[in-house]
Amino acid sequence: MSDDSSPTDHPAADPSAASAPQQLAAHQPSEPVPEVLAPAEAAPTGPGAVPALRITGLRKRFGQKVAVDGVDLEVPAGSFYGLVGPNGAGKTTTLSMATGLLRPDAGSIEVLGHDVWRDPTHAKSLVGVLSDGIALFDRLTGEQLITYHGLLNGIDRETVASRVADLLDLLDLREAGGTLVVDYSAGMTKKAALACALVHAPRLLVLDEPFESVDPISAANIRDILHGYVQGGGTVIVSSHSMDLVQRMCDHVAVVAAGRVLAAGTTDDVRAGSTLEDRFVELVGGRQHNEGPSWLRTS
Repeated sequence: MSDDSSPTDHPAADPSAASAPQQLAAHQPSEPVPEVLAPAEAAPTGPGAVPALRITGLRKRFGQKVAVDGVDLEVPAGSFYGLVGPNGAGKTTTLSMATGLLRPDAGSIEVLGHDVWRDPTHAKSLVGVLSDGIALFDRLTGEQLITYHGLLNGIDRETVASRVADLLDLLDLREAGGTLVVDYSAGMTKKAALACALVHAPRLLVLDEPFESVDPISAANIRDILHGYVQGGGTVIVSSHSMDLVQRMCDHVAVVAAGRVLAAGTTDDVRAGSTLEDRFVELVGGRQHNEGPSWLRTS
């Protein structure tokens, strides 16, 4: 996945957190949600609904390094959930375990009520994953890559062809569809990876640093697509270092550090009247208020 190649990141959430806040409305596309963005079966939302993701007592150790230290996280269905933390916080390790890419030492993980490790085939079929740092089959063209992912997920060729065409148009990759992915820019590669995560119409999207190395135009387009997906009944979990972006995009957020959850809930509750960045620094600590050595000052 992403930012922490060293195993150390993780999250937590507030089961009682409300759904889609007013701040999200300003960012949602005004046009009807494209059919390709609507999950095959949108999960019920609201009080009493099965969470899109439930993590309980999650732990992971690498040698002497404790990467994830007892994470409890509940992501409401239909939410846009942000996961923020410093490098080495446990975010990537947690998301890797949540999506079945890494086996935990302890704890349980459920995707829409299905245990990821007891019922992996069903659970994984409900999830689309964009993992930063994991190589794509870049000797395929963009169109071939997305088609391949669709076929791997058991979709018939006719349906895959239709969905690939929709995704190429939606992500502005039509002209690049016949180009090898190895020749794509960073932004185009991210969009191709997002298309691979969407092609089987998952009910939960887990995205690790989806905006890293992406130009502002591509980032804005991806944000619109993700909001359209949530509007269509899906759930998004996004890990990012950009506090401002998470504050603007997400209705829920968890702050993690040293493998533990420091705060979780609605974005407004977590930031507590401050900016998310200021609240993050307050929770995590480590900021040094100094001007640096004298030799750095020119006068």
